[in-house]
Amino acid sequence: MEHLKLLFTKDGVQYQVVRNKTVSEENSYFVTEESPENSLSNKIDEILALKKYKEITVISALNHFTLMPEGFKEHDLGYDLISYNAPVNKDQEELMLSVNKKFGVQFYYTFPKSIYQKIKDLAVPTKFNFSGEQFLTQISTKNQKEIHINLYHQQCEFFALDQKKVILYNNLDVTSEVDFLYFIMFTLSKIGFGIADTQFFVYGETTENETFISELKKFVKTLKIGYDNIPNKNFILNGR
Repeated sequence: MEHLKLLFTKDGVQYQVVRNKTVSEENSYFVTEESPENSLSNKIDEILALKKYKEITVISALNHFTLMPEGFKEHDLGYDLISYNAPVNKDQEELMLSVNKKFGVQFYYTFPKSIYQKIKDLAVPTKFNFSGEQFLTQISTKNQKEIHINLYHQQCEFFALDQKKVILYNNLDVTSEVDFLYFIMFTLSKIGFGIADTQFFVYGETTENETFISELKKFVKTLKIGYDNIPNKNFILNGR
């Protein structure tokens, strides 16, 4: 029986169907201005009905989140904390928690209740996670200043780490490569990371965002491509 993996981004869903550790199907769907109303919801119904799944993994890259130290237990404040970063609708969003023990941080994030219920109604063993936690689990770090950038379709997330400690995490829409490049540079100056002594790593949809990467290379000293968007090798969906 197949394992379904779903990755939700700001404007769509990417999915894999895995059988015996081999990806048998991988596809994506993005909402556009021309898309009919409820097209994403209908697409989710279609994916869930494709097969009888043994297990489902759901990863949310939606940018309704907040980052806290591991061990913070005031869970009833989760919605309020997220609201400092993005507007929250408690009636339509399910509050979730993802913990990364290796780096001592945890993420509160929300996930659309309508989709959450569709998946839970299947009564299939399901794991939910936040993309930031999944990303953090997959990267390798050294005792240095590092910026790890994961690129999606018109979206990205990035970590700033120093001596293997998380200094900053952000997840944002990318409508302009120039604006995003400026934001990265502005962030570096605010946290005291110098261009010369910071290592940059880029993952995900690198081919789609090659212009941004080319511009970034003009400013940074060291940049490595961690994982290109090779078919059946989605960086986040193929995580541990």
